[in-house]
Amino acid sequence: MEKRILYGGDYNPEQWLDAPDILEKDIQYMKEAGINTVTLGIFSWSALEPQEGEYQLQWMEEQINRLYENGISVIMSTPSGARPKWMADKYPEVLRVNPDRQRILFGGRHNHCYTSPVYREKVRKINTLLAEKFASHPAVILWHISNEYGGECHCPLCQKAFQDWLAERYGDIEKLNKSWWTAFWSHTYRSFEEIESPSPRGESELHGLTLDWKRFVTERTADFLEEEIKALRAGGAKQPTTINLMYDFPFLDYDRLSKSVDIVSWDSYPVWHKREDIETALDNGMQHDYMRCLKKKPFLLMESCPSATNWHKISKLKRPGVLAAAGIQAVAHGSESVLYFQIRQSRGSSEKFHGAVIDHSGRDDTRVFKEASALGQGLAGLGEIVGSQVKSEVAMVYDTQNRWAMEGAMGPRNEDLHYHEAAMKTYKALRKKGLNVDVISETSSLEEYRLVVAPMLYMFHDGFEEKIRGFVEKGGCFVLTYWSGIVDEEDRCFLGGTPYGVMDVFGMRRTETDSLYTGEVNELCPAAGSFLSKTYECRNLCDLITVEEGKALMSYGKEFYQGTPAVVENKYGEGLAYYVGADAEQGFYDDFYAHLMKQLNITSLVAGIVPEGVEVSARSGDGADYVFVQNFRNAATDIRCMKLEGQILYGRNMEELLPYESLVVKAGK
Repeated sequence: MEKRILYGGDYNPEQWLDAPDILEKDIQYMKEAGINTVTLGIFSWSALEPQEGEYQLQWMEEQINRLYENGISVIMSTPSGARPKWMADKYPEVLRVNPDRQRILFGGRHNHCYTSPVYREKVRKINTLLAEKFASHPAVILWHISNEYGGECHCPLCQKAFQDWLAERYGDIEKLNKSWWTAFWSHTYRSFEEIESPSPRGESELHGLTLDWKRFVTERTADFLEEEIKALRAGGAKQPTTINLMYDFPFLDYDRLSKSVDIVSWDSYPVWHKREDIETALDNGMQHDYMRCLKKKPFLLMESCPSATNWHKISKLKRPGVLAAAGIQAVAHGSESVLYFQIRQSRGSSEKFHGAVIDHSGRDDTRVFKEASALGQGLAGLGEIVGSQVKSEVAMVYDTQNRWAMEGAMGPRNEDLHYHEAAMKTYKALRKKGLNVDVISETSSLEEYRLVVAPMLYMFHDGFEEKIRGFVEKGGCFVLTYWSGIVDEEDRCFLGGTPYGVMDVFGMRRTETDSLYTGEVNELCPAAGSFLSKTYECRNLCDLITVEEGKALMSYGKEFYQGTPAVVENKYGEGLAYYVGADAEQGFYDDFYAHLMKQLNITSLVAGIVPEGVEVSARSGDGADYVFVQNFRNAATDIRCMKLEGQILYGRNMEELLPYESLVVKAGK
């Protein structure tokens, strides 16, 4: 089969079954726009099963046939993201119970209990039927499982499942009590049956409980997902499976969830034009890299918006060129699709003003349709990139379970811990220097990297301290920041000093942490013999450090700890370890990583300099590297300083990029 980047998006023909002329015109428009793939069946349950046991699949079969006849492939979705009204009325147990123990009324999406035997059975039946009907259809290339999994249920069924999960995890109640440190506030449990999920009406400050509840919710979601896939397989489906994940989503551990599917996909809805667009692009790029690294292989951009996103606080239009720039950026970071929500704009309900390729006018002369068509034509020339990989010498640890524990810890800051912002400072500094960056979890291997950075790694789990030690010992360079190595995987504080298990690796010990009030500023000042010569501002958190074997590079400029070490370098084994003790300004990270790149001989993806406002990425295939250069400024930018060479696959020239213009260059290895 010819290689191609999947281009298209969510299509909802069930909304237009009474308008065959519109459905016919949609096909013509899709072909005109270069659309080669659509996703069908999301939120279609009421149309597929309007009454219990009364299945109507003929309309779906007709649409799939029409699409296939016109060269358009289908990503087939399971409809479990929203249940029909008849089901909620007849079987109220399928509806969720909130943390206050109140049953939620019918409505919304994902308002269903993942534990409910009734809901599981209904999903199993319709998934199996869909697979039996469509799995062998040549149009169907992929199964899209549900839609944007999320949320939790606190019903009696889920309480019992949680208790059973805890019993399996801990074995006996005494081990749980010790792990959760329940002797504090006299919260000791006598049996697993006494445990309830966290609630604002009850227990919400027992950190081991809240942490394990989040793990349980992820496991319940993964188990439900796996049951959905089993039903498809039972119906004969052999195509790969995917789930669409969401931006910086803190409620599920995507590292775990991704193990249940063949391909990771995600839904990207950046807020453009509210700040400098390069800042938005870098933030979005970090999410692309996070999604790619969940399985360390190409992913899919499952949803994006061609125009204004209606559920943003302000539905700002994308400037001309941003539609294409956002799509090409996804491909640059490892996506093999550019898919939209939605192909045709809904006429009513909650997303009727959400952008679409075909808007309410139903015309092909709109600005958005023309831009979407131009991108479709451009992507058609990038098929050879499919299967190539994003290769990185540098990784950043950004871990969901660490975030759960840190944000629920009650100290040292109970608002604005700035974990995401701290990670972005490192990510931006490395990306601005022209590097690919992997974004990984604590469960990942470190062996393939030369430089690994872990911002605010409060929780060490999965033996991560030993991974750090082994990595540095064998010649790697590891950067750890403030508020790291504080607790174990049950959120119990380590005894004997921190960062736990690696104080000798970093040649220092954290003794205290000062929380600065919002707006309060300290300084990082260069120490004698440091490779850094400037003074930088720092905010939010400052670790007080005792240097043992290491060398102080920076010291604090203010407060009672003025003059004490703030940044430490240490040689350990064959490698280097750095501890950055405070939340420094962006300029510090820019200068710090520029030095490390030279010291470690890590080179940029381009021979020259990356201009301000430009993002550069690269993918590697058989015998060739594909370099992506994108201008995220609303002004033309001279790129001759990048010294690009090779064959242009997408774009105009290697001298200048117009506002939001992209360039793809094929270079020899």
